[in-house]
Amino acid sequence: MTALTFAPRILFLSQSVEAVRVQLAGIRLTRAAASPLRDDVSTDEISPLPIMVHFDEALGRYPYTGYTIAGQQPIGTGAIQEAQIEVVVGGKRYGKGSSREHSPVAEQAAGVRLIIAESFERIYRQNADNLGLFTSTNFALLEKISRGQAIELDELLEGRDAVAAAILRAGGLLNYGQEKLKNRPCKPLALKQSLTLFEKIISRHLISTEDAPAWLLAGEGGFVQADLRFIHEYYTGMCAHALNKKFGAHLTLHEPASIVCFEDHLSYVHRSPAHLKLGLVSAVNNLSKGHRNFVKRHRLKDHGYLQALEAGDANNTGSEGISHALIAENYALPGQLIAGTDSHTPHSGALGCVAFGVGTTDMANAFVTGAVRFTMPECLRINVSGPLPAGATAKDLVLHLLADPSIRAGSGVGKVFEFAGDAIRAMSIDERATLTNMTAELGGFTGIVEPDEETVRFIKERRGIDFALEPWMKSDPGAVYARTIHIDGTRLSPMVARPGDPGNGVALHTLSERAKIDIAYGGSCTAGKREDFDQYHTVLSWAAGKGLKAAPGVTLFLQAGTQGVYDYCKAKGYLSAFEAVGAEFLQPACGACANCGPGSSSEANQVTVSAINRNFPGRSGPGQVWLASPATVAASAIAGKLVSFAELQANHPN
Repeated sequence: MTALTFAPRILFLSQSVEAVRVQLAGIRLTRAAASPLRDDVSTDEISPLPIMVHFDEALGRYPYTGYTIAGQQPIGTGAIQEAQIEVVVGGKRYGKGSSREHSPVAEQAAGVRLIIAESFERIYRQNADNLGLFTSTNFALLEKISRGQAIELDELLEGRDAVAAAILRAGGLLNYGQEKLKNRPCKPLALKQSLTLFEKIISRHLISTEDAPAWLLAGEGGFVQADLRFIHEYYTGMCAHALNKKFGAHLTLHEPASIVCFEDHLSYVHRSPAHLKLGLVSAVNNLSKGHRNFVKRHRLKDHGYLQALEAGDANNTGSEGISHALIAENYALPGQLIAGTDSHTPHSGALGCVAFGVGTTDMANAFVTGAVRFTMPECLRINVSGPLPAGATAKDLVLHLLADPSIRAGSGVGKVFEFAGDAIRAMSIDERATLTNMTAELGGFTGIVEPDEETVRFIKERRGIDFALEPWMKSDPGAVYARTIHIDGTRLSPMVARPGDPGNGVALHTLSERAKIDIAYGGSCTAGKREDFDQYHTVLSWAAGKGLKAAPGVTLFLQAGTQGVYDYCKAKGYLSAFEAVGAEFLQPACGACANCGPGSSSEANQVTVSAINRNFPGRSGPGQVWLASPATVAASAIAGKLVSFAELQANHPN
């Protein structure tokens, strides 16, 4: 195959509802006529929650069914197939958000063969490559496509690194992996130049192949050997389907002892408004059963539901914990390399390891070869001076960083965020994990913090292990960064992010009009840790002491990230304060953050204040979601509107 021809059925993802509708009706538009194009088209919109029960060609009926313009969703079920669209065109940061491979699988199954956009999010583009779905930032291709001209494969792959190009030429990653990645050992490199901690860890895990040199420059693709690989039930079915399709009964996993499996998303679907409304509970239970069959067949380590799924039983009540939160609590160690099928895998970077999210095909390939694909990123150093003032938290810091114009424009996409400075060193591991976790929202490859005595203390406290830091586990003084961002932490204050995007951050005290809320949700991997619950309790025990409760009409949910956090809250006596203000304390699960449980909205007119990490349209139900810190969520629940804890206290003096 040296050239490809695409049918001139192009869909420009316009900001105009009418422009999208006429294209689906068969009317061809130019880029100019369809402009402006939508930026930030998220995977939540390409593959919204209702289609996540599928993991094969059935997904072809549903791409873009969550695509939202001015509150409308103009692309219906089957629309892309019926319009015979082969080329889709978007704006900046296409594929933003979740690592779900359902998005490119749905596009490809619908007949889409090429996505053109101004820029792509890292995980989305890598997922597309792995499936053999072409992506390009070259808008000049549109003129040739509209004239029906063949496009040389070299032109289509222009600007791609050697590994990405080789994978696409092979027809996808599983084909490439069997040809070139079997039994490729990792050979630690002795590099003389000054390196960042990230680069040092990569140098100890890098695999050399014929398409990737012994050391990679930024932008070059390659493979690393992971110390841990993990997957959760939303992706296990798709992974098992791909492996069965490729290998059948001959499937053998590489070092299965280093694979960890989780059921963390779906244990509360029997209380999820979206799943109940759409009748998806039974289909979701089938995903869990498929996950368990895969685990059993290969005898893998599994962290499952607290109440086992019996035939026809949909009333599960939580899980052992959210995958990446449990990895940080129970497994991750400084200097390790960890890959997981969740965009928030960088959570564990708080412990000084390299942890990053991958798609399902990436994990399927890693399961059989041990090799994990990545593109060598540049490093950003985020230097935060301190101390943070009272009332300001890691969540406020990351919302501040997300609102930075350069970050919003995509300057962090695909990069490593190394968090440093006095304010970071003063943080607990739980607070550091909020920063590295939300590297996903910053568009980064991963986040990392140099390990120190706080890291050692955390590992000892959570696991009873005496871990000894090694001298190399830090960035060298002369290490090179693409950019250093300085933040004066002393000037931070409580932040919120307006509905629609985590980058819509604003200092709370600058809002003259405060949104009234219907739902307050404190939980998720980002805000379901021990220290997060210390924050919830500080606010709610104060409120309980004043005789205050959640405001009339406000429902308050608190959900632990792991069973260890749940037990911690019980041991500390937090439950009495939670009960006194009318909060419901939930067992661990991803829950409302993934639109999979209590705390999700059910109506478009509902307003939620949430401590989760992202608020893309439809992410946590059809309503509007404001992002905030745990303390602000708790205070707002009591006030019935957006307020900080300090403001709540001022409104209720002694």
